[in-house]
Amino acid sequence: MLRRPDPVRRVPQPDPGLASPRKQHALELFAGLPRHYDAAGAVLSFGQDPRWRRALVAAVGAERNQRVLDVATGTGMVARALARASGCEVVGVDQSRQMLARARAVTTGIPSLAGRISFIEGQAERLPFADGEFDHVTFTYLLRYVDDPGATVREMVRVLKPGGRLASLEFGVPSRALARGLWRGYTRVGLPALGRLVSRDWYDVGRFLGPSIEAFNTDYPPAGQRRLWEQTGLRSVEVRRMSFGAGVVMSGTRGGDPASP
Repeated sequence: MLRRPDPVRRVPQPDPGLASPRKQHALELFAGLPRHYDAAGAVLSFGQDPRWRRALVAAVGAERNQRVLDVATGTGMVARALARASGCEVVGVDQSRQMLARARAVTTGIPSLAGRISFIEGQAERLPFADGEFDHVTFTYLLRYVDDPGATVREMVRVLKPGGRLASLEFGVPSRALARGLWRGYTRVGLPALGRLVSRDWYDVGRFLGPSIEAFNTDYPPAGQRRLWEQTGLRSVEVRRMSFGAGVVMSGTRGGDPASP
């Protein structure tokens, strides 16, 4: 029988009005997206976003009755995929109330999942959980929106049990010249144009994404992200570049497992 979720230790969250410019922009950017987020993400990525998320879930390897924390859960796509794939219990965390409202509404409509997934408002930099509380931790498209990626990864490792897996999905930039040129043309011109067909909010996202992804990958290329993970004590870190490098799935294991050498 699946056990009931343990009581959650709530930590006071910063007032959004006091958030850094980067975090405040993220809150504003996502406020108008929840209704079309899942479908628009799939269409605007030509079907690659769902494929990358499936790879993320597979990289975790969660098992029935384990607890998984999904940070930056958004509308709960990864949380629901984790629960479907393994029968595990999932806690989704996001700082956007609008995204969480959509996540709850969609999940409540799926009786087979509703009892195994819960959503709470919180920030990745200050997770309201005890040390080593989760068997695995996932996050999606998060690090471009935080002020200190290294500290954020350390905080997620803090709540991860020794021997547990941390897995992430982030956007990347193709390394080959032709693919990179096509990617840049699409993200600078095609993505904003297609986003405009959905809504003004998606147009704004379309204009923002390309420069944001490229700037983050200049500061934190996949090899740099790998070093950052290893500095937190994660081992066996794997980097999988998908769709010519436009999507990057990473995973690693927290050290300290008594069964490990």
